[in-house]
Amino acid sequence: MPIYTYRCENCGVQFERQQKFEDLPLTWCPECKKKALRKVYYPVGIVFKGKGFYSTDHRSPSGQTPRPAKSGETESKSESSTPAPKPETPPASSEKSSED
Repeated sequence: MPIYTYRCENCGVQFERQQKFEDLPLTWCPECKKKALRKVYYPVGIVFKGKGFYSTDHRSPSGQTPRPAKSGETESKSESSTPAPKPETPPASSEKSSED
């Protein structure tokens, strides 16, 4: 059963009461006997646990962890993804222009 907090708007007394969900909210103050009770609502703290939850409450691609290699993939495949350096070739245009 949940515990609800009540506060009297007339005298300011505050107390907690354990009630069922089906029970009607209290309205009469036990101290001043006036119909001035209101439920007090507090902010609920939310804790995100696990991969993909960040302090900004959304997932960003920069925070993703690299996925593990499948059984058919090898480390050499990831190394070959970087382009190989091109071999140096002498400029052909400068030699042709000097022959003319």
